[in-house]
Parts: sequence; C-alpha cells; structure tokens
Amino acid sequence: MSLLRKKPLERALKEARGEGEQRLRRDLSALDLTILGVGVILGTGIFVLTGTVARNMAGPAVALSFVVAAAVCACAALCYAEFASSVPVAGSAYSYSYTSLGELPAWIIGWALSLELTLATSVVAVGWSGYLNSMLNGIGVHLPAALSGGDGSVMNLPAALLILVLTGVLIAGGKLSKGVTNVLVAIKLAIVLLVIIAGAFLIDTANYHPFVPDAAPTGKVAGLQAPLLQVLTGITPTAFGVAGILSAAAMVFFAYIGFDMVATTAEETRKPQRDLPIGIIASLIIVTVLYVAVCLVVTGMQHYSELSVQAPLADAFTAKGHPAFATVISVGAVVGLTAVSLICFRSQSRVVFAMARDGLLPKALCKVDPKHGTPKINLWVLGVIMACLAAFLKFDLLAEMVNIGTLFAFAAVSASVLILRRTAPDLPRAFRTPWVPVIPLISLLCCLYLMLNLQVVTWIGFLVWLAAGLALYFGYGRRHSVLGKRTEETPAAKTEAG
Repeated sequence: MSLLRKKPLERALKEARGEGEQRLRRDLSALDLTILGVGVILGTGIFVLTGTVARNMAGPAVALSFVVAAAVCACAALCYAEFASSVPVAGSAYSYSYTSLGELPAWIIGWALSLELTLATSVVAVGWSGYLNSMLNGIGVHLPAALSGGDGSVMNLPAALLILVLTGVLIAGGKLSKGVTNVLVAIKLAIVLLVIIAGAFLIDTANYHPFVPDAAPTGKVAGLQAPLLQVLTGITPTAFGVAGILSAAAMVFFAYIGFDMVATTAEETRKPQRDLPIGIIASLIIVTVLYVAVCLVVTGMQHYSELSVQAPLADAFTAKGHPAFATVISVGAVVGLTAVSLICFRSQSRVVFAMARDGLLPKALCKVDPKHGTPKINLWVLGVIMACLAAFLKFDLLAEMVNIGTLFAFAAVSASVLILRRTAPDLPRAFRTPWVPVIPLISLLCCLYLMLNLQVVTWIGFLVWLAAGLALYFGYGRRHSVLGKRTEETPAAKTEAG
C-alpha cells in the first residue's frame, strides 16, 4: 500500500455532501465565520503578549512586530483561503493535504494540528482560570488553594470545569454554540474598543521616545531553552532595534493563531466557496487593526520599561489612577478567553472527525448525533482529555508547543498550494491566491524561520509527539484507511470483471 496515496478531490467533496451519521449540519454564514475568527484570534495577544514583548524585546515598536506577524499570517491566510474555497471539507490542513500530498503527510499534518488545538484549548482554559481567580479575589471570593490552579495547588478545578461546560455547549449543537460564541465575542470586542478609546485620552507622547530602542544583546540561552536557530548558527539573539522587532514578531505570532480554525468549519458553512475566504481574511484584518491600536495605546499610557508582564492593560490603567478599568479588563479577559477555548475545542473536534471518517481513527469519532447534528462521542472523548490536561497542566509548560504545530500546518498548506497548482491546474477555485508562487513561498519560508526561533525543548517535544503519531498510524490508521481499502478492492474488481 502506498504511503502517498491521495484522496481524489471528487471523493472528498462527495463525502462532505453525504447523508446520515457522517454529515455535519450547514448553518454558518460569512458573518458567523468572521466572528468565529475574531473570537479565537483576539485573546492572548491583547491581554498578555503586548506587555511581554514591548518590555523585553521591541519597546513601542511592538506595534510593528504585530504588523510583521500579520503579514506572514496574511500570506498563509491567502493559501488557506484558496484551499478552503476549492476543497470545502472538514479537517482544515489535514483534508487539503490528503488531496495534494498523500495519506502519510496528511496524517502527520493532522496529528500536528491535533497537538496545536488540544493544547491550545487546555492552555487557554488554564489562563482563563488565572483571570477568574484574580476577578474573584477582587470581590473577596477565594477558591480553595489546592483547587485554584495557583502555585502549590493540586489541580486546576475551574479550568477543568470550563472544558466540561464547553463540551456540553458544543454537543448541544451549532446554533447554541454559535450563539454563545457571538455573545462572548461581542462582549470582548466592546471591552477592547473601550480600552482603545479610553486609553487614547491617557497617552503621554513622551513614552513613544525612542519608538525603536537601541539594540542590546540578550546573551545566549544555554541548554534546552535555547532557540534552535542559536544552536545551529551560534548567533546571539538581540533585544530591541530591528532584530528585536523581528524576534518579537516570532513571539507574537502566537497571537494570530486561530484564522486557520475558520477553515475547519467548511462542512458547516452554507456557501463555503464564497464565505470561507471572506471569514478568514476579514477576521485577520480586523484583529490586526485592533492589535496595533492596543499596542500604541498601552505603550503611550506607560513607558515600555514599566509595563506589567502579567496584565499589561489592566495595570497600565491602574498606574494612571483608573483602577475601575482594570476590573472591566479582567472581566473582558475571562469572557474573551472563554470564547477562544470554545472555538479551539470546536476546531479540534472537526479535525478528529475528518480523520476518523477516513478510517485513520476509530469510526465512533465521526458518528454524528441525529438530534443535535454534532459528533457527540468525539466531543466527550476530547472534553475528558482536555479537562484532565487543563486540571494538571501549567500554563507555561507546553504553551510554545502550540506554535510549532500551527507553523508546521501553515508551511504544509503553503507547499500544498504550489503542488496543486501544478497537479490540478483545472480545479475550480472560487478564490485564487495572488502572485503564485511568490506568496506561498514567502509563507513557507517565514513559517520555517519562525519555527527555528522556537526552543530546542519545543522541537524535542514535537518530535516525540510525531513519533507517537507515526506509531498510531502504522499500528491502526494504515490498516483501517478507507482509501486504502478502496484501493485494494478496485484491482480485484477489475480482475473479476475481466
């Protein structure tokens, strides 16, 4: 059996239009997709990363770092938009790669996506728990220390409970989860706009000088915490200056993770060829504008060297004598991270759904509940796993693993666009990536460069995860592959006919 056997595009589209227990309900519009994209992207980058990268890496020029990261994401987004419009099926990069690269590469990409989405859901839930504890402490309510998820605690009960509640919401169906997502995103957007507007009146322009601080060496980081690029080249990274802006861009790339999750909803979209490109690109543009505005406001309110790393927006308002805004921002963080966790969870369930439908995972994971139109067993299995991870996982332990899985998938999609333009030039494309091969090549090379900036320990963890995935594929997926069985049956049928 060939490890590079490809699923015919016609078969992938036929499965998406299928009936019964392996078909998802189509009830999402372009506006829903845009809201979903904004909801998952607009989160950690607003509430946490702005302070960290401004203070330690870029100064006020952190706004430019977000623009650079957005430009890289835009190249990847254009590639995703072409794929999503021409192969509108569940599974995102996994499904696209199955039609262009073959089964084994698709499995590896799907497995990497599972790493990204599973950990993203759990890690965001842990971050949500921290903001929830802070908000409750502010009103005099204190959770038991052993269950709060703080230092010395036994488990993070709030984070685990959040995952289980989201499991119920997603099982209840697309309309409920869509409604919950829309409400959460609306609240989050309102609070972010409030921060921008109110903060604009508190800006001291002296804090913008120098806008690009002079470059300064950061010193080599030894051992497993060193960036792989440093290990390979011996180059010592620098903070601030132009190099600092680019290094910060690699870090804030995490803030843009999410637009690809719009593509996982292809089979639930009413007009995927039109609506998916709109949702992907519109959400990226909206969030980039908001990120840049927040960066300019927070670095104008407070000198970059004094910004808080844990809660830069809230602490900047407190420093300006407006603690009430800090409380509002904490509420916004709780609401915002709830939306992010919900959408990550939903996206992961759709990737697993697609892999199970292809036979690479147990078939029970692609069975759709006839009452709610959602993959119920799939969601319960993932919910229990993610709740356990959220209960016992520390926020900073595996957060960087989310980046490497995402960048790997982005690089694969960019390469796949180049391959499909050659192997399937006549494929109907409702949206075409402009300036091919330039845009896909830029996306591919930038993703690889950003991956090299991740720590050695992250690469080791990623390789271990891939090894486990390969063991699962050769132990189960290859033997149960639906495409593999059809490939074997076809020659036999021809022989009998002859």
